[in-house]
Amino acid sequence: MSDAATTERYEVGKHPELPPPLLASGPIYWVRTNLFSSWYNVFLTLLGAWFVWSIVPPLLEWGIFDAVFEAADRAGCQALGDGACWAFIHERFKIFIYGFYPEPERWRVIVAFVLLFVALGPLLFDKFPYRGKAMLFSLAYPFVAAWLLLGGFGLTPVGTDQFGGTLLNIIVGVTGIVISLPIGILLALGRASDMPVLRMICVSFIEFIRGVPLITLLFVASTMLSYFLPPGTSFDLLLRVLIMVTLFSSGYMAEVIRGGLQAIPRGQYEAADSMGLKYWQSMRLIVLPQALKISIPGIVNTFIGLFKDTTLVIIIGLLDILGMGRASLADAKWAGLSTEVYLSIALFFFLFCFAMSRYSLYLESKLETGHRN
Repeated sequence: MSDAATTERYEVGKHPELPPPLLASGPIYWVRTNLFSSWYNVFLTLLGAWFVWSIVPPLLEWGIFDAVFEAADRAGCQALGDGACWAFIHERFKIFIYGFYPEPERWRVIVAFVLLFVALGPLLFDKFPYRGKAMLFSLAYPFVAAWLLLGGFGLTPVGTDQFGGTLLNIIVGVTGIVISLPIGILLALGRASDMPVLRMICVSFIEFIRGVPLITLLFVASTMLSYFLPPGTSFDLLLRVLIMVTLFSSGYMAEVIRGGLQAIPRGQYEAADSMGLKYWQSMRLIVLPQALKISIPGIVNTFIGLFKDTTLVIIIGLLDILGMGRASLADAKWAGLSTEVYLSIALFFFLFCFAMSRYSLYLESKLETGHRN
């Protein structure tokens, strides 16, 4: 090949793109950089590998390979294998899910749960099909779910005392999460307000809520509240729990959002004033979108904590999935299977909390503007 041809072939800006060296990219590079970059990383990698090898194979053997999935009682499990007795979970699965909800009416729970995802879709994802019309259903969903679960208007009435298991956890958790966010926003704005009376009321409420354990509020809701009501007044226990859980979560939510408001530069408020925007316009269009974006990790962390705290309802006699599990262990033919029960419950909470944390990461990535201080 002539020198002219070579020069033309390697003209500036037209050089061929060659792959990077093998040791500068790809899996080998990642392993060398993250796992074996120094002597202590090598030590930690080997220690972690030993730990995984010591834990995972025995766990798989106990939980899957030697496990028993069908048996009449614990003695039957022991006769068939030395592993986990998942036959207990299989037998009580419907109890863990529906609680005491009447079996012929459990289709209503399934429909309400499916419609929950339909209602959350347009709220969580911008590209949800027919998002504008679906938002109308999202607003109507609480009334639809209440009708399905409680009955009336053509459906058999079901009392809230028959709610239990994961159904109860989801009702308490979702209600608290959905309602506490707007209340928390209003409390945060009230605490940052220039009106002394409004600010004092919001500060007093937030500090009281943050200074009292949730379990104390639940005791107040279940026992002491009846003393402040007129004689003969009936106030549903589940409704009282929902109110207390929502108020408790809104107090913590207000502090998370207040931190986001304080992180907004003062110039943003001044820019809104210079544009002639009124208070609510500036909050809705300029300040709150930025504050909520900053507060996403704290908001989701509060949601996760609230969902896990739904197990506290067992203290006041409501049997959520944890209460159902503990009550099932009292059955003599399944006694001694607490490991299987608590692992199943832990997996249930992990799946829900992990899904919320992943959505938080998705939302942060979606709203990332590339501007960093």
